[in-house]
Amino acid sequence: MKKLRGTYTVILTPFTEDGSEINEAMLRWLVDFQISEGIHGIITLASNGEFLSLSDEERHQTAQIVIDQSAGRVPVVVGTAAESTTDVIRYTKDAESLGADAAMVLTPYYCWIDEEEIFEHYRRIADAVSLPIMLYNHPASTVLDMKPPLIARLAEIDNISYIKESTTDTRRVYQINDLCGDKITVFAGYLGYESFMVGAEGWVSVCANIMPAKSAQMFNLAVDKNDKNAAWDVFKELVPIIDFLGDHLYVHGMKAAFKMMGRNMGNPRPPRLPLPKTKEDELRTVLKNSGLLDLNLPPIKD
Repeated sequence: MKKLRGTYTVILTPFTEDGSEINEAMLRWLVDFQISEGIHGIITLASNGEFLSLSDEERHQTAQIVIDQSAGRVPVVVGTAAESTTDVIRYTKDAESLGADAAMVLTPYYCWIDEEEIFEHYRRIADAVSLPIMLYNHPASTVLDMKPPLIARLAEIDNISYIKESTTDTRRVYQINDLCGDKITVFAGYLGYESFMVGAEGWVSVCANIMPAKSAQMFNLAVDKNDKNAAWDVFKELVPIIDFLGDHLYVHGMKAAFKMMGRNMGNPRPPRLPLPKTKEDELRTVLKNSGLLDLNLPPIKD
């Protein structure tokens, strides 16, 4: 299987107007939009995809639609996070049966477990499937922090091949690379440009939902062409969107942004609420200054 690398959009899950169902037409449109703009890969059912607000049936449906619509044009990584190891295995087997290219697995996010338990959690998941596994380290959300020595142990498991590193400590990138060599490919969770400078070969991007071409271009320039100055110029164009979507407003802000751009993805599901009215003018200004309100987006197919 070809190695995963590049900018991967962690896509939204569009809902119908009343929020009761997945908006299949809009989800298929979003996949096509990403691919037509040159994105390198797609991740579905992550936090930006509101996986915690979906039923098991909706998780299956969403993964199935994304994989079907992608049709092998770009790799698709399916988030299979759950608190229980047994549930993660079940979700990951489902993703594998649907034809996913990899599964992204967050650490357990409620129970406090030690390093040996984390290792065993991932070992059992990896042993249950042949699908490549992308570890997901996000201690700000889970409290659990997989440090580089633990990553190096996990990298010895054959199908643990990637990590989304979301500590915002870019030293982790070269520490993991030094310990793991080519056994693990590091994807940045937040600091794309900065992480590319120290050896990351991927970026999991929220802003790429609405700026896929620029997000992919930054990787192409920074990593494939090693043109740091040109990559920096592109990064500066992304910064206003990245900054607005920071903190906890990434789902709220991205869905509001698409609505302002003429593509209604529905509101976030509770407990998330729509973007506060007090933030709408700020977002509209950011989109306008970035030229995103004037885009001629492709039509939605019935």
